[in-house]
Order: sequence, then C-alpha cells, then structure tokens
Amino acid sequence: MKSILKLIRPHQYIKNLFIFLPIFFSGTIADMALLHSAIMAFVAFSFSASAIYILNDYQDIEEDRQHPTKKFRPLASGAIGKKQALILMFVLFAAGLSLMASQSLPATGVLATYICLNIAYSFKLKHIAIIDITIIAVGFVLRLFVGSTITNTPLSMWIVIMTFLLALFMALAKRRDDTLIYMETGKKMRKVIDGYNLQFIDAAMMIMAAVVIVSYIQYTTSAAIVARLQSEYLYLTALFVVLGVMRYLQIAFVEKDSGSPTKIILRDRFIQLTIISWVAAFVWILYL
Repeated sequence: MKSILKLIRPHQYIKNLFIFLPIFFSGTIADMALLHSAIMAFVAFSFSASAIYILNDYQDIEEDRQHPTKKFRPLASGAIGKKQALILMFVLFAAGLSLMASQSLPATGVLATYICLNIAYSFKLKHIAIIDITIIAVGFVLRLFVGSTITNTPLSMWIVIMTFLLALFMALAKRRDDTLIYMETGKKMRKVIDGYNLQFIDAAMMIMAAVVIVSYIQYTTSAAIVARLQSEYLYLTALFVVLGVMRYLQIAFVEKDSGSPTKIILRDRFIQLTIISWVAAFVWILYL
C-alpha cells in the first residue's frame, strides 16, 4: 500500500486546488451546491492525474533509475511491477472520467483534453524543449476551466493569464534543477535537457517572475475587477505575491533545490505563510 501511494502521488493533489479558484475569486465558495460540484471535480481530476503520473513513471523508468531521488520511485525501484501499475492506471482513468461525467459532460470534455494532452506529453512532447514546460502550464489552466465549467462560473482573463505564467515559472524551476544535476554529474535526467542551459532558464525565470508580478498588480488595480469585487484594497494582496515569488527565486538560485514545486509548498514555512496570508487577505476583502 505504501508503494501504491507513492506511485499515485496524493501529495500532488495540491495542484488540483486550482479547481476551486473560480468560485473563490467570484465570492461564491460558500455556496454549498457549487462547493460540492467543485469537490467532485477535484476528486475526479485527482484520479485522472494519478493515472497520468503512473504513465509518466512507466515511460521514464530507465531515466528515473539514473536520478538521485527518482530512482526510489516504485516502478524505477521495482517495488511495483509494470503490469500492476498499468492495471491501476486504467482503473484510475475510468474512475476519474466516470465521476466527472456523472457531474458535468462539458467538464468531462475539459478533463479528457487534459488526459489526451498529457498522454501526448508522456510519449513525445516532453522531449521538445519549451513545448514540455508549456504543456505543464496549460495543465494548470485546464484545472481552472474544469472548476469554471462544473460550477458555471465565468473566468477572468487575468486569472487565466496569471495561472499560466506562474505555472510556467515553476516548470522552468524544475528544469533548472535537472540542468544543475546534468552540470554536476554529467547525467541527463531528461532527454529534453539538451534544449536548456542555465543561462536560458535563469533569464526565462526572471522574465516570468516579473511578468507574474506585473500582471497580478494590473489585475488588482483593474477598474472592472475593483467594481465587480467592490473593494479598492485588492492591491494590498500583491505584497504576498511579491514575497512568494522572491522566496521561490531564492530556493532556485541560492538553495538550488527547485526540483519539486509541490514539495516546496508542503515543506517551506515562508512559502506557506505567504500563501496563508494571501488567502486570508482575500477572504477578508471578499467575504467579511
């Protein structure tokens, strides 16, 4: 059971919280019917995401065996057999799509798009530089669209843009970690690493960080957003965004440990405090 849990990576479900953002930003997260729909979508998406993780691990067995930490993954280490993993993968795909279909067919279409995109990523697209990180970022945007579709909540273009840019920033940080390993050991953790080097990634991360912050400030000071949310104090939440981005850059550039965004969020107290403070500030502005 421990190996199965490691294989399906439940700690990665934190990414699927993006499904709740449409109703959070619209001020309707307290609506029990909408919240229930979002929770069902979260569960369905999590099943499907776990199936994708299994597929990725199955495709990357040999590469993972060369990685200093990924070599301990269940498939790479041999703790779980290939046949057992494939059976579990198909069960999770079926469970995710069935549950989503029972809630919303349009949302099922978005989930199916996510699945097809990630299957293409696992077999081919992850070997194409820039396209690989773009697919990762699009995956986060599709989570937003699942939440929007299943709750019939319109999405602000700013939320879509910022989610894409932030996800691209974190994906670049992951590639930076792989590049550092290649520079230090000569081992290519991914075939796509030939399309990156440290100078390119550092420059791209700085660009993404700057654009994320500027976009967020524009969002919080937009006349339409201020009028819709009926608050002139949204711009104050930009403080936490700036601090969070700076801390992430510190982890990547100074500590050189940006290989797993999920683990960073789950273990780094500074990042956790900025996220909690950001959420608390929005709750105060929107709901109190």
